[in-house]
Amino acid sequence: MTVTDAVTDAARDAEPGPRPAYRRDAAGERRRLAIQEAAARVIADPENSRLAARLLAEEIAEEAAAHGVRTFSESVAATHAAGLVHDRLAAFVRDDAAALDALVDPEGDGRFEYFGLRTVYDRYLLRHPVTRGVLETPQHFFLRVACGLARTVAEAGELYRLISTLSYLPSSPTLFNSGTRRPQLSSCFLLDSPRDELDGIYERYAQVARLSKYAGGIGIAWTRVRARGSLIRGTNGLSNGIVPWLRTLDASVAAVNQGGRRKGAACVYLEPWHADVEEFLELRDNTGEDARRTHNLNLANWVPDEFMRRVEADAEWALFDPKEVPELTDLWGEAFEAAYREAEAAGRYVRKVPARALYGRMMRTLAQTGNGWMTFKDAANRASNQTALPENVIHLSNLCTEILEVTSDAETAVCNLGSVNLAAHLTGGGIDWARLRATVATAVRFLDRTIDLGYYPTPEAEAANRRWRPIGLGVMGLADVFFALRLPFDAPEALALSTRVAEEIALAAYRTSCDLAEAHGAHPSYGDTRAARGTLHPDHYPDARPVHPGEWAALRERVAATGLRNSLMIAIAPTATIASIAGCYECVEPQVSNVFKRETLSGEFLQVNRYLVRDLRERGLWTPEVRDAIKRADGSVQDIASIPEDLRALYRTAWELPQKALIDMAAARQPYVDQSQSLNLFMAAPTIGKLSSMYAYAWRAGLKTTYYLRSRPATRIAQTTVAAVPAAASPAFSEPEAVACSLENPEICEACQ
Repeated sequence: MTVTDAVTDAARDAEPGPRPAYRRDAAGERRRLAIQEAAARVIADPENSRLAARLLAEEIAEEAAAHGVRTFSESVAATHAAGLVHDRLAAFVRDDAAALDALVDPEGDGRFEYFGLRTVYDRYLLRHPVTRGVLETPQHFFLRVACGLARTVAEAGELYRLISTLSYLPSSPTLFNSGTRRPQLSSCFLLDSPRDELDGIYERYAQVARLSKYAGGIGIAWTRVRARGSLIRGTNGLSNGIVPWLRTLDASVAAVNQGGRRKGAACVYLEPWHADVEEFLELRDNTGEDARRTHNLNLANWVPDEFMRRVEADAEWALFDPKEVPELTDLWGEAFEAAYREAEAAGRYVRKVPARALYGRMMRTLAQTGNGWMTFKDAANRASNQTALPENVIHLSNLCTEILEVTSDAETAVCNLGSVNLAAHLTGGGIDWARLRATVATAVRFLDRTIDLGYYPTPEAEAANRRWRPIGLGVMGLADVFFALRLPFDAPEALALSTRVAEEIALAAYRTSCDLAEAHGAHPSYGDTRAARGTLHPDHYPDARPVHPGEWAALRERVAATGLRNSLMIAIAPTATIASIAGCYECVEPQVSNVFKRETLSGEFLQVNRYLVRDLRERGLWTPEVRDAIKRADGSVQDIASIPEDLRALYRTAWELPQKALIDMAAARQPYVDQSQSLNLFMAAPTIGKLSSMYAYAWRAGLKTTYYLRSRPATRIAQTTVAAVPAAASPAFSEPEAVACSLENPEICEACQ
């Protein structure tokens, strides 16, 4: 059966009117065949993805109708009867059923790509607890999310229109849980290092389990816990160090998944002066004693400037037992440097190592595992609105390295995330700036609302979130914008546009937070912030050149008059799942391939760069021969002579772009991002020398955090329809001397050019 025949049959059998049961079954089977056929032909014509999505939307609607669900109000009634949604939502919808039913956009499902709609169907729609059939359609789902955050029909309509048009999407926990009986709406939880005592450590385990149960990603510091060999005075024994504790945490994270919907996930942060740092860096190794490995935890280095300066100077670095220098954990900047040097001079260290040798080990961990993320303690604290007072310290980032908030033993930092789809704000000539600002204003208001309506798994999380009221608004679809406007990712115009996008979003977010403060009051800790002292985030970056300096001056006066409802507002998260739903490229990243296979909990999906296909088709070049050549090249077009040079430059992949361009773009955005950015870096065959230069450059550029190092072999596409080619070489590692070479000659490192 051809795709045309299957689609025609499915459409005919979907005509209204009563049909015998066997006809429905036969029609459903034909529809499923048509969906499979259309999805398989995406590489030939990306429009097949929309076709498959439309057919899947029909199937979902039919499945919901089998449970008596045809309207939004019927959906809420059914999910409430099944014990899935909150009484408040049910009452809200019951009181305004007709008005809310009228909000549903009948054209909404037509905006999905197949992969996005399949993700919604498999993972987000509420299902009957017994039959497992869906009790809401995708548009009912979007409206349920909006109503869960709204107080009026008008508010619900405002947010629903943004979500339905895929212009803005809240993060997955909000999509999972808005309006449900247990509305845990927050994405990220950051826990301070446990107290260096048995009760403190086990208390942290319990907090992590409760947070993970309700779909929270966990970041946790571990720097306060004593090192191996440290004296335990109560028993006169010696400590086994942090590794056994982290093994227990690893098992707990694996056992308590995120509400049964996705794997539990946590990242552990350690400062590099901790005497167990070398064992910490081995936790994700694939070799060695398994009893000293963790397979579920992610790892991150919380790096002070003093360490990086010693790496540059090829100096020694002292490692300490935190039991002997507990003050170091709560210090940053000049105060940390003075205390560190004083402890070093007093001989309180466990041992000394060459700073470059330890840095080289960090680079090796990154190259071999992608883990051991480089995050910078002083940059994070120096520019944070929350760290005006010495007692307020940022000790770590989150699971995805974009959240930077103060923590303490009594406060677990929380952040609620959402992302604007930049691709949905394009006009014929560029970005619709007025519409972008309007979207940001709506997004900020509803992100702020999540703080009041959300369920908090621990009292420490609730205390911190209500005190600081931080939110994290980000973006996705930047690569779509560059493709649509024909800007190579490393073009100066692309950097300028990316920076302006960040500035426009920040201005709109700050203004909206002022509006909220005027209406409801500033957040309770406003007096403890830098904003209360007249300093806004861009003021920390004297080299920034805003497009709207006058607006910033006026905003500063407004903040002085009203205060801010939110201590932090901007964070660029990875958006892996919600970008798939929106049908755009992830956050601010370049594409990894022009043709690739996505493997998710929903299955395997072949995807192709629709912008490239459009351009090649217009020039008569989208032929089977070109398609096979792109597949053989792992999604690259660089060595295909028949593709014009301008298209090869535009459609380079992340592996073919100079990483210096990605770092420079992130650094240019940073003045307008008051938290941080999940910045992946890409290197096909990483070496210690290349990496050492790249991450030193990121530190010098003023970045607060970086995220995964992506290496090429892990992302090769399956070439099932073309002749086999030799596998890529395994990543090569240079000798430790390469660290010195690359640091002393950063301009010649190909990673940064």
